[in-house]
Amino acid sequence: MARKKYQHYTEEFRKEAVKRSEQPGVTQAQVAKELGVSAQQIANWKRQFNRLSDKQFNSVDGVDYSKNESEELRKLRRENKRLQEEMEFLKKAAAYFANDHK
Repeated sequence: MARKKYQHYTEEFRKEAVKRSEQPGVTQAQVAKELGVSAQQIANWKRQFNRLSDKQFNSVDGVDYSKNESEELRKLRRENKRLQEEMEFLKKAAAYFANDHK
């Protein structure tokens, strides 16, 4: 049995579908029919948009949730952890040598 291939939509398409479905007097079903997608799919995109999923939507209200920002944050967290570990080691070494010289 062959697997069903999934249609991949661009981020801009998803944003536009959500925006159009949120306009007064327009239902998700109407927008879905116009765009050739299911109403449930638009509801899913809307939920993802509200959760600020960085895989689906990059920025909301001027806040950048892009992959680049996420990567930089992960890099800084790794560096912070490494520096904390180095600081702990240096504290232990300083205590060892302070006790050794007495």
